[in-house]
Amino acid sequence: MPLPHLTREEAAFHQYYARERPVLEHACAFYVALLQSILSKDPSIDISKVEGRVKDRDECIRKFSRKYRAALEEANEPFEIQHYLTDIVGVRVVCLYEDELEKVAHIVRSHFDVIDVTDKVTAVESTEASFGYKGLHLDLRLNAAQAALPELAAYAHQTFELQVRTIIQDSWSVLDHQIKYKKSIPGDLKRRINVLSALFELADREFRQIRDATEAELRRTPDEPEEAESVSEGGPARAGKAPGQGSELNAFTFLKIANHFFKGTEFEPHKVDLFVEDMRAWSPELNRSRLNTLLRATIGTVKRYKQHYEDLHPEGSFNPYTVIRHCLYLGDRVTFRRALRNSSREAFEAWLQANPAAVALPPAAPAAADPVQPN
Repeated sequence: MPLPHLTREEAAFHQYYARERPVLEHACAFYVALLQSILSKDPSIDISKVEGRVKDRDECIRKFSRKYRAALEEANEPFEIQHYLTDIVGVRVVCLYEDELEKVAHIVRSHFDVIDVTDKVTAVESTEASFGYKGLHLDLRLNAAQAALPELAAYAHQTFELQVRTIIQDSWSVLDHQIKYKKSIPGDLKRRINVLSALFELADREFRQIRDATEAELRRTPDEPEEAESVSEGGPARAGKAPGQGSELNAFTFLKIANHFFKGTEFEPHKVDLFVEDMRAWSPELNRSRLNTLLRATIGTVKRYKQHYEDLHPEGSFNPYTVIRHCLYLGDRVTFRRALRNSSREAFEAWLQANPAAVALPPAAPAAADPVQPN
């Protein structure tokens, strides 16, 4: 029985919502999973999260009333509320950087039909007088090719709204919704809100520019010297530049070396930072050239040990960082003793003693180039 304060259309929508809520929840979960799968295939986009929700019933009615009711009632046309709402199901994709919003939109256009687009980024940036929430909203449904698949047939007619935001835009949206009476607050408070909004926008831009500058710095870091390419794994380094000389060892120079020895490996930035810090703690004098020399002289032996280890421990992990730790220890057992745990060091030493022919000794660093060597 409809509640007395509801219109006929609102009562019909209450019934629709109660009947369809389980279907809407399934559709929401499906679209979240589908977008996660689609976007994960593009490594150039950093996705923080993909989440979804079914819009609250009463909020659906309020939105319909704000946008459509007056015109429909003025025209004296019959209507069903759900037919005017494309965002009953909503999915939000949160990216790290603002230039990824359009990348996400480009990808989803290949899987969905776009019913409507609301570009809040352009809307805010096109005026000098206002700040506010920025993001990209797309009303979507499965395209013909997707809808024709039997496993997707149940969702063929279910529209949804996709919101694409950066982390900072998402944070601003959450905080902005907590500000009450925005249309009535005094001018000085409005100015303070605008200042905050501008700072959020500046942070978005700065994070993107820092990312770009970091990538440019990595590209500027020179590759390994050409003469090093002719040195076979486990063989002696060619005479020339002294091993103790060379550029500073930092994340950028480490990656140039690591990417040379471990082609195709993805090194996570925070792990690189921590590992470089560890190496500096073990040997403050260690630089790029010396690290490169130690790896070239010992990596052949360590790779043979790695194969032995993995044969004995099929479930064990012997990742590139573990390889480098063993290389450093083999190159200088005193300086890099802390690179291996006691159990790892003992197992490695036992294998070395059992396989003396597998050991290739590294070239000694010239005293002038690397004067500090612990006894």
